[in-house]
Amino acid sequence: QVQLVESGGGLVQAGGSLRLSCAASGRTFSGYAMGWFRQAPGKEREFVAAISWSGGTTYYTDSVKGRFTISRDNAKNTVYLQMNSLKSEDTAVYYCAVGTMGRVANEYAYWGQGTQVTVSP
Repeated sequence: QVQLVESGGGLVQAGGSLRLSCAASGRTFSGYAMGWFRQAPGKEREFVAAISWSGGTTYYTDSVKGRFTISRDNAKNTVYLQMNSLKSEDTAVYYCAVGTMGRVANEYAYWGQGTQVTVSP
């Protein structure tokens, strides 16, 4: 059974930092990209960042460029999202996913349960 488990969310003041982790287990994801999405209350799930299997290619949504960094450790089957200079508009539930390098949710086959990130003004 495939499992993706996110951790690292929490409450932080604006301008602060958090590092999210997503550990994959249950099967090998060799060759697959991984991505981060987020969903704020009353809004649709939106793409945040994606990283190729090798880690050599990364994509970000414009609103997080220069503030967020996605990385992965394939030996640990783990993907990370370092979030700096957080803003209140970053408040959302953050999900990791395994799939293609796409920017839409239906291009990802496996999803974690999500971790809450709350940024206070």
